[in-house]
Amino acid sequence: MSRTDLPSSSAPSTEGPPELKRVMGPGLLLLFIIGDILGTGIYALTGQVAGEVGGAAWLPFVIAFAVALVTACSYLELVTKYPQAAGAALYVHKAFGKHFLTFLVCFTVMCSGITSASAASRAFAANLVTGFGIDAGNVLVLLIALGFMCLVLLVNLRGVAESLKINVLLTAVELSGLLLVVLISGYFIAGGNADFSRVVAFETASDKGVFLAVSTATSLAFFAMVGFEDSVNMAEAEDFKSSETVVTL
Repeated sequence: MSRTDLPSSSAPSTEGPPELKRVMGPGLLLLFIIGDILGTGIYALTGQVAGEVGGAAWLPFVIAFAVALVTACSYLELVTKYPQAAGAALYVHKAFGKHFLTFLVCFTVMCSGITSASAASRAFAANLVTGFGIDAGNVLVLLIALGFMCLVLLVNLRGVAESLKINVLLTAVELSGLLLVVLISGYFIAGGNADFSRVVAFETASDKGVFLAVSTATSLAFFAMVGFEDSVNMAEAEDFKSSETVVTL
């Protein structure tokens, strides 16, 4: 049998490996980050921050924003230098080259994600029972939070495109809620019903000084602004062709 008589299927294939379908662009990535900040922090933690410092709740947010800005600029520099979907673990490994240290950072980031998801789910469940006037104990709140996380899990397993659509919807709802609060506040300020002295009023617990109260509140406020790790991974995973899921809480 001559070489030309060989079956065509034995010829080397010129086709490359299959590519993932691109479903996320810069606009959806921006909404992903905004939804991450609003859902995980602003709606869940603003009351707790105010509970630590009183009416001067803006101060911890300003400090946290300054720290987050430096962190964001660092990530921006590093992600352009090392364009891989690995985040902080990759940057630490490039800097020190120690596998154990890289593992510790990776494990810490994983725990941070779990803490974020659980805190947001717990806040959702608590607000749900309060909004509907349900007299629920901690067990029922926990079950609702677990059920909500299972629902998010099912959406994520369905695919990244479906996750993005729901993320856009939820982010729009979150932004609408904040806009409503701003409009209502503007209405009362315009009517002369605002008490601006509350803005600089520190109301700390009896066992905390101002410094400790502001430090505690700043830690909570900074938690509201995290999301750099997720955004870096989503931006660099297969050049926006990520197979990761992106429903945010």
